[in-house]
Amino acid sequence: MAKSDMFDCGLGPALKVIAGKWRPTIIWSLHAGPVRFGALRRRVNGISEKVLFEELRELQKAGIVHREAFDELPARVEYSLTLAGAELNSAVHALAEWGSRHVAAEHPAACQAALAGSEERAAERRKLA
Repeated sequence: MAKSDMFDCGLGPALKVIAGKWRPTIIWSLHAGPVRFGALRRRVNGISEKVLFEELRELQKAGIVHREAFDELPARVEYSLTLAGAELNSAVHALAEWGSRHVAAEHPAACQAALAGSEERAAERRKLA
């Protein structure tokens, strides 16, 4: 498929929005509702503040993430998914499920370890909420 064909069908723009190491994880981390920057950084293990800030800016420009700054002291900013971001999250989730099914068949031990880590992170998120 030529590059222009990919953009004509809609696949190209979608892939451009989620391209990169961190964007799918950021989108997934925002699916449950508004999150402050520090809490989001803790959810996305291994990302630096600088990279998270830059990725959030790009996702805002793409209309995927909404940033709300509250007029209070200390300053409070929350990030959430827009309607387009929630729709994209469904697609990212479907990709994750596909990957889990295929990795599980080829590398069951790796999949079990990833699943255990995912359950630990989910428990931690529930504590923070």
